[in-house]
Amino acid sequence: MKIVACNSNRPLAEAVATALNIPLTKASVRRFADMEVFVEIHENVRGEDVFVVQSTSYPANDNLMELLITLDALRRGSARRATAVIPYFGYARQDRKSGPRTPISAKLVANLITEAGADRVLTLDLHAGQIQGFFDIPVDNLFAAPMFAADIRERYKGRDLIVVSPDVGGVVRARQIATRLNVDLAIIDKRRERAGVSEVMNVIGEVEGRHCILVDDIVDSAGTLCNAAEALMKNGATGVSAYVTHGVFSGGAVARVAASPIEMMTTTDSILATEAVRVSHNIRQITIAPLLAEAIRRISEESSVSSLFC
Repeated sequence: MKIVACNSNRPLAEAVATALNIPLTKASVRRFADMEVFVEIHENVRGEDVFVVQSTSYPANDNLMELLITLDALRRGSARRATAVIPYFGYARQDRKSGPRTPISAKLVANLITEAGADRVLTLDLHAGQIQGFFDIPVDNLFAAPMFAADIRERYKGRDLIVVSPDVGGVVRARQIATRLNVDLAIIDKRRERAGVSEVMNVIGEVEGRHCILVDDIVDSAGTLCNAAEALMKNGATGVSAYVTHGVFSGGAVARVAASPIEMMTTTDSILATEAVRVSHNIRQITIAPLLAEAIRRISEESSVSSLFC
């Protein structure tokens, strides 16, 4: 087994390699003067089972090209199998036609990854589960829910909790955590006027006198979660915290979270934290390195990955 790290989240790749007790494969992923991506693998990979760790987060197109070119380099280096380990799968929100003459970019990216030479994909909390069907190769979609549930149980022990989905589309995700914690579930009924702008309408569920745990897969502008937190507080919640798998935090998202009623927002390190995230008083990261490492080990040994979540 070999682990190759691209540039999007090298600390995570190093943590995964440490957990597996193997060194990162020596490789160069750099730019020419005109910003073309160049990749060179400095170790023999012929006949090896190789895992490429790369989130396609900001800058999404640069990081995607790094992944594609690295996969091509491994294929031409006669690797036995190349697995694209994509903790955060960019373009996942473009998983359907949202209007006439619009693309399904998630399908296009799936095709590119397959054609570049990936034999398998390992990812975390896909925005939409059906994206697995966009690939013609095996896809293992890991879940942060067990890790989040354990952290909530430890951090908020003794509080009267209720798990809240910030929109109808995230109910299944929120229910997984609510079931593990054996607590009630509430839902925010939200109307979105246009992309990036949300308006909270109603809170469905009894949140008065309880500490609310908002659960989502992606925090981008943070408007949805901050509006939801304000609505919950207006409905009598004693406090609001949030657990989100992928911390995109674009634009003024960090400042928006800092000014919101959210007591603490917990994300994973699927996306490398910016300086603003690192110094924020109410944003924290927990690592997914042990989860990724165990999944990689099981894939390499041809054992069950799904049993991780039983």
